[in-house]
Amino acid sequence: MKARSIQLIESLRHSSPYINSHREKTFVILFTGAAIKSNNYANIINDIGLLHSLGINMVIVYGARNQIDSALRYQQIQPIFHKYTRITDQRTLDITKQVAGLLQLDITAKLSMSLNNTPLQGAHLNVVSGNFVIAQPLGVDDGVDYQHTGKIRRINSEAIHKQLQNRTIVLIGPIGVSVTGENFNLTSEEIAAEVAIKLRAEKLISFCAEQGVLDEHGQVISDLYPVDADAYVQRKAALGLPLSSEARFLTAAAKACKNGVRRSHLVSYQIDGSLLQELFSLDGIGTQVAMAHSEQIRLANIHDIGGILDLIRPMEEQGILVRRSREQLEMEIDQFMIIERDNIKIGCAALYPFYEEQMGEMACVAIHPDYRKSSRGDVLLEKIIERAKQLSLNKLFVLTTHSIHWFQERGFKPACVDDLPIKKKALYNYQRNSKILILTIDTD
Repeated sequence: MKARSIQLIESLRHSSPYINSHREKTFVILFTGAAIKSNNYANIINDIGLLHSLGINMVIVYGARNQIDSALRYQQIQPIFHKYTRITDQRTLDITKQVAGLLQLDITAKLSMSLNNTPLQGAHLNVVSGNFVIAQPLGVDDGVDYQHTGKIRRINSEAIHKQLQNRTIVLIGPIGVSVTGENFNLTSEEIAAEVAIKLRAEKLISFCAEQGVLDEHGQVISDLYPVDADAYVQRKAALGLPLSSEARFLTAAAKACKNGVRRSHLVSYQIDGSLLQELFSLDGIGTQVAMAHSEQIRLANIHDIGGILDLIRPMEEQGILVRRSREQLEMEIDQFMIIERDNIKIGCAALYPFYEEQMGEMACVAIHPDYRKSSRGDVLLEKIIERAKQLSLNKLFVLTTHSIHWFQERGFKPACVDDLPIKKKALYNYQRNSKILILTIDTD
């Protein structure tokens, strides 16, 4: 008999909610010049093929900053910048067009592969490029003429939508065309953001050298609000540092999120599978920019019952929690608080008030197995205490058979059955013999 791969089974179970939620959504993915040059580029292309096979609509925007700089050095042309923006004279434009054209052909070729033992096997992806971005001159600033450097005039979103409806991957480069028949060099981050906004894309994604945005201790910042992303870039600029692709993307991501793109993600082009791990796991691996963080705690509603049942059933089967029927949950759902991450319930707890004795029971405390070593239990306890205060309760009690020390470490004191509210005392299960612990709530 063949051995089962438990890890594979668990991975499929954990990723299936994301597969369902991402299907038929539109993702705008930015390939920076550095990502294209990386050793992991082929794996990223394979992952793009996998995403396409899962029914995700994709627009790929590619940059060429690194390649343009290399080509200019080869031609012994010194690049000129004004306010972090490249000034594109005619020679620079000619080189930029050559570089962008070669990259377009290369990316199209890579996406057209149908190699065995890869996600692209038998995929036959259709890739189309075109005049989807209409540009205009950036103009003159402080007396400096940007020449052939441009800005976006409009995005032909209708044409892009038609291609996506045909299950075609749309590929957009950094050269925009104007209504006067000219070409302009555009910033790929701005193109990606504007395309995502116009298409009302679900996600905007880009790559960087690190695992994401790092704090002062070198740790990945998993969540940023748009205002935080803007502040990060402003700090970089204040130090006189050149704006990296990462910083430019954060500015674009903040703009996209403010204009309806639900989430923007920044992941490493050096880590194999970082794109998939970011999109199909609870914690992700990089940094995301969103108007609301991926994890929130709130009161439950009737639509959360299925998720709560998935969370508590394993603990009920182990005898840790008292079994609750769906009907009981429906009647008591207003008493529940949940922690939700990416629409998945990873924690819950209920507060049952006994107003006559000004006491409340904290019950049905459950944390997803992947998060039991974190502080989610403390977060739930804090919220339950906060809600108890709102209900003018001055004591909180629990009945537990397994988490006695955890509650004691947080100030709960051992008690007996006679200390319970009258109605709860009448329902106490002596056969289960749960330990009773009571916390006096500080009302100051």
